[in-house]
Amino acid sequence: MDELAPSRRRLLAGALAGGIGAAAGCLGTDSDDESDDGPELRLSLSRVEGSLRDRYVRDPDAPPERWDGAALDAALAGEPYTIRHRKPFFAEPDDPAYVRFEGTYYRLGSVIVDEVAETYPVLRLFEAESDGASAGDGGEDGDLPEADQRAVHIAHFAARARGGVGGYPVGLVERGGYAYRAEASRAESALLDDDGPDYVTYRDTTYRVEIERERFHEAVHRPTAEAVAESPERMESILRAALVGPRLERDELSAEAGRIVDRAEAEEYGETHPYSDAYAELLRAIDARHYLDGNVRKDAGVRETEEAMIRHGDEYYERYLRIVNDGEN
Repeated sequence: MDELAPSRRRLLAGALAGGIGAAAGCLGTDSDDESDDGPELRLSLSRVEGSLRDRYVRDPDAPPERWDGAALDAALAGEPYTIRHRKPFFAEPDDPAYVRFEGTYYRLGSVIVDEVAETYPVLRLFEAESDGASAGDGGEDGDLPEADQRAVHIAHFAARARGGVGGYPVGLVERGGYAYRAEASRAESALLDDDGPDYVTYRDTTYRVEIERERFHEAVHRPTAEAVAESPERMESILRAALVGPRLERDELSAEAGRIVDRAEAEEYGETHPYSDAYAELLRAIDARHYLDGNVRKDAGVRETEEAMIRHGDEYYERYLRIVNDGEN
C-alpha cells in the first residue's frame, strides 16, 4: 500500500472483487468487468494517527516556515504589527490556524486595516533566438545572486507557459513574471542594475530579460490571536466540530455494513450501481446519500473524488469516495 501523506491518502488503483458476506449479496465488483450497468463507487478509509491537536495546533517556538514569526510574536503579546501583501499565517475564516501558548490555545488570523500602493520591478523572460554569449547563469550554481536565481526560476515558469508548455504556480508568478517585492532582494539583484545582463540562461534555454517597474496595490494585514480554549479536551472538541463530519458507531451498523468498513480501511472497497443494501446503509451513515443516485455525476454535482473526515468509534478517518466506470473517465 502506498505511503500516506499527513492529510491526504493516495487512492489505490484497483478495485476489489468478490463479496463480503452472503447476506450482503454481491458486495464487491471487478473493475475489469465491462458488463457493469452503472458507475462503480469506491470507498477507502485512512486512519488519522493521534489527536486533531497533534495535526492542527502549532508550537509558537516552531511555527511553519511560511508564517511571519514577528507577526506571531506580536499577536500573542497584543502588540501592534502589520504586514503587507500576504496574510501572516495564510489562515482563512474556514481554515484557521492554531497555536498553544503558555497553556492557552489561540486561533490565529488577520484583518485588513489599510491599503498601500508601491512600485516594484517585474522580471519577465522571453525565449531568445540568439545564444546570449554574455548571458548570466540563472541556475542554482550560476553566477547570479540568490535573489535573481529565485526570480529567474519563477519567471521561467511564466515564459514556458507563454509558449504553451505547462502551467505555472499562480501564487508565485505575478503579472507574467516575478515581482521584486522585498527590499533586500532588490538591493542584492544584479539583473536590476542598469548594466545588468540582457540575457539569462536557465535549464539549457536562453531568455531575453525584460524589467518593468509597475504599480501594485497591497492590502495591509494586522495579525490576530483569539483565545479559544484552556484545556486540551476543549481544543480537541473545537477541532472536531470544525473538521469532522459524520460519526459512526459499530453497534449502529449492520454486520454487513461493518464488514465493508473493515474492508475499506484495509484496502479499498467498491460496488457497481445499483448498490447492495449494506453499502447503501453505509453511504447514508457517512452522509453520502447523493451517491445512491445512479446518475450521480450529472444529478448530484459531485467531484470525481470526494474526501472528508469522519469519526468511527474513537478514531478519526479520512474518507475518500471516487466514481469509476461511468463512461466519463
